[in-house]
Amino acid sequence: MSAEGVDRQGLFVDGAWVEPDGGYYAVIDPATEETAGWAPEASRDQVHAACAAAREAFGPWSRTAPEERAAVLARAADIIRAHLVPYAELAQAETGATLGTARGMQVGVGAARFRRYARVEPAEWAVAPQINEAGPMGKAGVMGALAVRQPVGVVTCITSYNNPWANPAGKIAPALAMGNTVVVKPAPQDPLSVYRMAEALEAAGVPRGVVNVVSGRSVEVGEAAVGSRDVDMVSFTGSTAVGQRIAEVCGRDMKRQLMELGGKGAAVVFDDADIGSAVAGIGTTFSFYSGQICTAPTRVLAQRGVYDRLVEQLAGYAGRLRVGDPRERHTVVGPVISATHRDRVESYVELGRKEGAVVVAGGERPPYDRGFYVAPTLLADCTNDMRVAREEIFGPVVSVIPFDEEEEGIALANDTDYGLIDYVWSGDVARAFRVARQLRAGGVGINTVGRNMEAPFGGFKKSGVGRDVGSYALHAYSEVQAIVWPG
Repeated sequence: MSAEGVDRQGLFVDGAWVEPDGGYYAVIDPATEETAGWAPEASRDQVHAACAAAREAFGPWSRTAPEERAAVLARAADIIRAHLVPYAELAQAETGATLGTARGMQVGVGAARFRRYARVEPAEWAVAPQINEAGPMGKAGVMGALAVRQPVGVVTCITSYNNPWANPAGKIAPALAMGNTVVVKPAPQDPLSVYRMAEALEAAGVPRGVVNVVSGRSVEVGEAAVGSRDVDMVSFTGSTAVGQRIAEVCGRDMKRQLMELGGKGAAVVFDDADIGSAVAGIGTTFSFYSGQICTAPTRVLAQRGVYDRLVEQLAGYAGRLRVGDPRERHTVVGPVISATHRDRVESYVELGRKEGAVVVAGGERPPYDRGFYVAPTLLADCTNDMRVAREEIFGPVVSVIPFDEEEEGIALANDTDYGLIDYVWSGDVARAFRVARQLRAGGVGINTVGRNMEAPFGGFKKSGVGRDVGSYALHAYSEVQAIVWPG
């Protein structure tokens, strides 16, 4: 199959490209509403076949030298980089991403993640010797120990629609590096890019059955990939509601889980903050994936002394952003993923009005005949009990809530079901760190929305279970085994 795309895409099962039992469905370009390609609809039997193939391949792959596994990942990274332009064009067509996002944050980061996990790291480390006053046989002695990372087994990777390159690569690459095999179930809205990733891995020499990709719009495709007896772990990125249902299934068989779920990130902006920096950081919610990102600072908590200025400057910032065709060079905000999701985001804006929020920017549908566009929208004078302040909207919508004292700001930030990433803006670095330590979130950005890609990533509360990225992903896709002997 051509890496530049196909009209009708087959499934990738046990090293072969397979015709889907359920036929094909159209993948829609969110910017044009035209068909970007035809994705395969797998049957439950085909999903189970993919899981069985992964189980069969696990033994040989897990015994392959780490250096050989790393070499496959490195070759895949090179192949992806060599096809950057056509891969980015496909990602644009599936997701509506702008050119810079498709090339840099989608395909570029996807390749970088394969390159990252092509770096072999020690799988075992010594534990300090311990003097046992009386061992199991009643005899005192010194015990030595090693902690050894072992692969979990077969991992089902269920990926999100907002980034069909970086998100799957962040699951597949560390899982393979640790010696696991994978069954990937991409989001139904943009699965074609994940099949290109499978092609790259196939060309890189991944053995048959080690990587399998199955897709479909039917709920039973995901259910089969999670519930199969051949699956040992599920790595999921998506909504909290779906994550909860997956966790229930995993719990019945004690399957390992890695869950990166919803977010409602608080941006706590103090009176002494650099307003320009805060506006630029919070403003990424409007432009980055058109707000379809769980790490976005969508809930702004502004101290009274800076509240009016912050609202005014955020409104101006939102109003200057160019919304339109993501293929045009000057476009900053592209469409959201579908008409259904556009309607959902717009319903939240209307709900905000009814709840008493003031729409100070956006709020109206951009005047385009085609495409699923939502104007960057700023809701001011919100309270933390409003649904627009509590529920994940997953679009270019920001709510602003005033507060008075530091303790109130912290309490408001923590008054949420979510806890993925929060942010603090303050000119007092000591206070910023003090506040950060009190926020119930898996990550906190201080005067930045940037991320360190070696730092652990994951959430508190309903934002997820487990940590990945960097070396933490190698732990996430492994079990730790203790080997003990007399010293």
